[in-house]
Amino acid sequence: MAIEPLPLDGITVVAVEQAVSAPFATRQLADLGARVIKVERPDGGDFARAYDTAAHGLASHFVWANRGKESIALDLKDPRGREVLHGLLAGADVFVQNLAQGAAARLGLDSAALCARYPRLVAVDVSGYGAEGPYAHKRAYDMLVQCEAGLVSVTGTPERPVKAGIPAADIAAAMYAFSGVLAALLRRGVTGRGGRVEVSMLDALAEWMGHPLHHTMHGGEQPVRTGLAHAVIAPYDAYATADGDRVLLSVQNDREWRRLAEQVLERPELAGDPAYATNAARTVNREKTDAVVARALGRLGADEAIGRLEAAGIACARLNSVAQLAGHPQLAARDRWREVDSPVGPLRALLPPIGLPDGAAPHMGAVPALGEHTESLLRALGMADAQISELRRDGVIG
Repeated sequence: MAIEPLPLDGITVVAVEQAVSAPFATRQLADLGARVIKVERPDGGDFARAYDTAAHGLASHFVWANRGKESIALDLKDPRGREVLHGLLAGADVFVQNLAQGAAARLGLDSAALCARYPRLVAVDVSGYGAEGPYAHKRAYDMLVQCEAGLVSVTGTPERPVKAGIPAADIAAAMYAFSGVLAALLRRGVTGRGGRVEVSMLDALAEWMGHPLHHTMHGGEQPVRTGLAHAVIAPYDAYATADGDRVLLSVQNDREWRRLAEQVLERPELAGDPAYATNAARTVNREKTDAVVARALGRLGADEAIGRLEAAGIACARLNSVAQLAGHPQLAARDRWREVDSPVGPLRALLPPIGLPDGAAPHMGAVPALGEHTESLLRALGMADAQISELRRDGVIG
């Protein structure tokens, strides 16, 4: 049986990227078979390499967002470095950058200039707030954009807003950049022309805020912060079990409440009690409702509580830690784990969420060392050893 090519086999991506948003976007492209050439500064490279050392000495953010790429260490402030970059771009299909606003233009790498020079190139600009407007030049770190987009205002408890525990603004921008590249490549297949793709972190996260945004704009009130609870459904929360775990459950309608009362709480009289019988009543009496559920689940271990809830047809889940996610039985049962190579040896990594046609295996290449592919890429451009040595001596490459 012939091995099917990956969807982006034959596509070359050149990325001047750092941190999370652009690197996570280009990693998606690499997973689908694109060749991704990551351009890094010779003096330390992508600063995400230094965020931590949790992945056996490597930075966890970097490992997550940069597998399957080739790294070239190149000083773009030096004209010779830019000449090398243009040599790479001449054979590229996609260029991605998330430099500080205005930096790409100062280097002659703005999308307008590149698309004029390379008409088939898809040039992607990932920024914090976009190229125009009063916020265009503001620093845009993930937490700051979460605040500007209002995400923090709807996340947390009534007493305290909190940011999301993952870089939500970075991830949102990355996934729109990824899908924007795919759309632009499809269009290029029809027209023969590339063009600009622009994504800002604020625009991306504002789109993800669609429910609270439309609720507020059209209903007049911002949804309140409710922690793990639900503003208009009860019971809908996490409850402690006898063995110290927490189990979440969600009762979506009054039929489910009757089953919960009879089969899990073992309080059948609550099924028809006017204080609990309807969701409106349970929401008004939320404290009493939660107390009844908490007492019942507090007498059970987590496994028994989950078993009873599932037998009664009540939606439920465990409040897992990150370590429990790493050992999640569903991920293991579906064979979602692989190993990727790295400068420190094999590292566990999850398969990409996109299942490919005919079961084709995604490309899950190694996490590159800084400048690991510099010499091989320069030689592929026709550069002689003496030229490479000169560039290395002058600090143009690393």
